[in-house]
Formats: sequence, structure tokens, C-alpha cells
Amino acid sequence: MKLVLASNNAKKLAELQALFTPLGIELVKQGDLGVAEAEEPHVTFIENALAKARHAAAATGLPAIADDSGLCVDALGGAPGVISAHYAPVALADEPREAQRRQQDDANNALLLERLAGVDDRRAAFTCTLIAIRGPADPQPLVATGRWEGEILRSLQGSGGFGYDPLMYVPALGATVAELASEVKNANSHRALAAAQMRELMRRAWHLGA
Repeated sequence: MKLVLASNNAKKLAELQALFTPLGIELVKQGDLGVAEAEEPHVTFIENALAKARHAAAATGLPAIADDSGLCVDALGGAPGVISAHYAPVALADEPREAQRRQQDDANNALLLERLAGVDDRRAAFTCTLIAIRGPADPQPLVATGRWEGEILRSLQGSGGFGYDPLMYVPALGATVAELASEVKNANSHRALAAAQMRELMRRAWHLGA
């Protein structure tokens, strides 16, 4: 079964494709089908994920899956939350998309460290909401959520992953997310937790997989 992924993030595509392969699902980025990114005007992950899924499904005629995810830091009242990807204002250079994403990531991490300067409570969680729909008017969207708890370090550590991964330390694994092998990350992450829920929902509601 082919689903359009309401994202143009190649790393997110790779993560989610690995998580949904057991159901026989093929994900294709919306950008590869000529679909522009949707507006994300809402203040909650679930509302933004649903808006993105509906937009992709309406534009392609395919079932769609979307996630809205981010970092929620206790001491910052849940910020950066739904604006995690664009937390820091930055004038992006005229470079390829992945280079721009790295520039934004660097600015986001710097701002987060600045806002947490002198703060002892470093508790945080990566959160993910996944929504899958058969079409833009599907009255029964499948909704799954995942939380991956940890704490924010005072400096970057590790070179893998993307976004806030080098700052997010997971005590249970004794490493930052950026230091984890991809198979370890895919088995433990907020997306992995949400995807596990979503796989069960798809098996029951959409009759996919074994």
C-alpha cells in the first residue's frame, strides 16, 4: 500500500519507512509528487498533523500519513513545542535544502541553550503525534502518540541524527540521541513509540499486515 508522507524531510522519510515496512507500506514524500508543504497554524501537535495529512491526501488522491513532532522542555512551559523546527529566527542562506536545515538546527540549538542558561531543571521530552487517513474527508483518522523523555545537556554531544538530537540525553540509554545507532534510535524514539501504536491501529482498522 502506498501512502504519501506529508513531509519533505528525507531523514524523517527514512525513519518512518523503516518503522512501517513490516506492514507492506511504501511511503513517498509529498514533494516527489509535486505537493507543497501545508500551513501549520495550530498550537497543538495533533491539529497540525491532521492539517498536513488532509492537505497531502487532497493534493494526491492517496492515503496520507503525517507527523507533527517536537521538543517540549518542562522549564520552558513546553517550548519550543510545535515551533521546534523553526524555534530560532534565522535568515537562511541560498543553499540546498539540507544545508538550510542544518543552519536552522544550529540556530535552534544555540537558542535553546541560551534560554536554559542557569536553569537546573533540564527535563524534556521529544513528542510525536502520527495521523493516518484514507482520504481528506476520512471521518476516522488514526491517531497515535509517543513521548521520549530525557534531559537537555549544556553542550552538544554526538554527530548523528538531526535537530535537537545532540542536546537530548536519554539516561536510560546513557547517551544523547545523536550518539545512538540508527537501529537503537528507531527502536526507542518518540516516532518509534507512535509508530508502534499506529501499526496496531492500521492492522485493526485498515486490515494491513499479518
